[in-house]
Amino acid sequence: MGQFAVILAAAGRSTRFGDPKQKKIYAELEGRAVWLRALDPFLTHGEVEQIIVAIAPEDRELFDRRYHDKAAFLNLDVIDGGAERSDTVARALERVRPVCQFVAIHDAARPCLTENMVSAVFSAARDHGAALLATPVSDTIKQTGDDRFTTETVPRRNLYLAQTPQVFRRDWLEAAYARRAQAGADVTDDTQLVEALGHRCVIVPGSPLNLKLTTQEDLKLAAAILRLQSSSPRETSGHPFADEAAMWSDLPKLKASDLFDS
Repeated sequence: MGQFAVILAAAGRSTRFGDPKQKKIYAELEGRAVWLRALDPFLTHGEVEQIIVAIAPEDRELFDRRYHDKAAFLNLDVIDGGAERSDTVARALERVRPVCQFVAIHDAARPCLTENMVSAVFSAARDHGAALLATPVSDTIKQTGDDRFTTETVPRRNLYLAQTPQVFRRDWLEAAYARRAQAGADVTDDTQLVEALGHRCVIVPGSPLNLKLTTQEDLKLAAAILRLQSSSPRETSGHPFADEAAMWSDLPKLKASDLFDS
């Protein structure tokens, strides 16, 4: 029996997606909804005991109409999320089964996650108590004032861009959420809450291919990535740039129309 519960955060508003007819997580991506693609590497993972999908209450009718049968077949626990992401995760935590000792939180808008990434971050969480996927910052970072004039260049050494899943010992995460009001309003992810308790979170090399969809252009890029992954399966090497190098080596096989409209 698995030790991991997965919370899929799917209650966002998609304000920047630019489609008034539907949210990004319900858009079709290579024949399946984005949120279902985001779940793929967890569905057959032997250590996953429970999957909780937290949707926006206003999406309930649409979700039930389109996906009720799929959710039932996959044995998903579908709940209503809250007004903010932290409210959504807090509600989902209340539904985690007692047998689950670890909780993974993943963005429903990250549909290109692989099972190798999941296994790596699960293993690190088991060893260290808390782990997240992240990629090293490669661009120069500039800090500005409110007038957008630069004030300094921030050294990028040891800086990472956080991704999901982020995985935690259940007791650490529950304690962090019990004290989240003390963390203030500028909390941007779950590791920040756990760090506030004094727990360190280990970085597991992620991939630029594990992108989070924001715009409709991202949807086209995700489709190209999924085609690359299905045609050229690879084992994760552990090097933070391995997946990126593999992507660029394969890009000549893609047509320009795979990424952008002509």
